[in-house]
Amino acid sequence: MTETLPGVPRWANLAAHAAALVTVPSGLWRIAMGLGLPVGFTARGLAEFGIPGWGTAYVFGLSLLSEALAFLTLGLVRPWGEVWPRWIPGLRGRRIPPLAAILPAAAGAIVLIGLSVQWLFRWTQAGSSVPPGTREDSPVYDIVMAACYAPLLLWGPLLAVVTVHYARRRFSGQRPQHTLQPLGGRA
Repeated sequence: MTETLPGVPRWANLAAHAAALVTVPSGLWRIAMGLGLPVGFTARGLAEFGIPGWGTAYVFGLSLLSEALAFLTLGLVRPWGEVWPRWIPGLRGRRIPPLAAILPAAAGAIVLIGLSVQWLFRWTQAGSSVPPGTREDSPVYDIVMAACYAPLLLWGPLLAVVTVHYARRRFSGQRPQHTLQPLGGRA
């Protein structure tokens, strides 16, 4: 259940785990912001984002969604990415069609790479779009925010290489030397 599939090289397993982890720093930063902790915005700045209030729910939801999507990358190197779990009626124990994982993963990688390129070109202008008095003057906050968001630049490329490996492995025509079972044992 939690083991990497046989035939998955170490680099692919590490890339999948890295892809699942690169969203953690930005998620923690957003959660801190949602809790009203000092992450570079003044009380006025937090109020502009609706924190506390709907903005808190938004940043918490965004953090949970990004973590969940990043976690799915592990399915490209784990058994649960090839066999439907036992709790899905009618599908449990059946092999997942490769394109059911490849197409969304490839689309996600393309979108993430595009967003990363856009983010890189706009990073120097990040503070110019917020009203005066909403950000703290200390450059420490900018450094912390950059350190928390910079790992996201790797999410798209990591997802792309793991997706390509998954596609090559699933379409190689070789039958795996292992027996996959749905999560939780036999169907």
